[in-house]
Amino acid sequence: MNKLIFLFLTIILLWSCSSSIDTVNLSPEDRLKNAIRLYEDEDDEEAVKEFEAILLQYSGSSIIDDAQFYIGKTRFLRGEYIIAAYEFSKLIKNMPASSFVPDAQLMLAECYFELSPNYNLDQAYTKKAIQEFQAFIDFFPLNEKVHEAEEKINLLNFKLAKKDFLIANIYAKMDYYTASMKYYDYVVETYHDTEYASKALYKKIMLLLERERDDEALVDMKKFILLFPDVEESQEIREIKDSLEGKISSN
Repeated sequence: MNKLIFLFLTIILLWSCSSSIDTVNLSPEDRLKNAIRLYEDEDDEEAVKEFEAILLQYSGSSIIDDAQFYIGKTRFLRGEYIIAAYEFSKLIKNMPASSFVPDAQLMLAECYFELSPNYNLDQAYTKKAIQEFQAFIDFFPLNEKVHEAEEKINLLNFKLAKKDFLIANIYAKMDYYTASMKYYDYVVETYHDTEYASKALYKKIMLLLERERDDEALVDMKKFILLFPDVEESQEIREIKDSLEGKISSN
């Protein structure tokens, strides 16, 4: 039994020794391969050390952009999104001719996407993510991941629309009608491709009717029917519009 345990420990020791590579005499390319292997094996701490060593030791080499990109990806893998965003930004700014720039731009946006909080919190990171995803689309319109970026923008816009819509509702409950209507208008104009656009315009119309501002309500009802003919509230708005027009014409 003791011999078997000794043999097992010996095998483990030999394996661990063979898995650690002496990088001193490696070429820049082989050292990069070793660092990427560490990244793929999710040995992220060692991978970061190797990629950073490559940047320091081979600053004039053609593999520098590889190392810079993978530092960003490793930081991303570790959930260090702010640091990862910084690393991707460095590549984009300092190595604009690199073939990694499109992927770095997308990953930069992904960093801010991961940092985007719940809708009821400050949305600075959400807006930054939209900005970076849009930059990716604008600069690389033929990239195969453009559709993915557009979907992420839609998700982020939905979050922003929800936040502003709920702010408008709060103002309405507090009887701050001017502020609430401004927010409803903003949601309609800015987030017209989300479900909150029709909800916002519906709420605004109801507020105008409550305050007997019928002429303004009528204008917005016509706008509602034109923009959102298929939503659930559309039939109700049509009926109110017809009734209001009939009342106006009889006066």
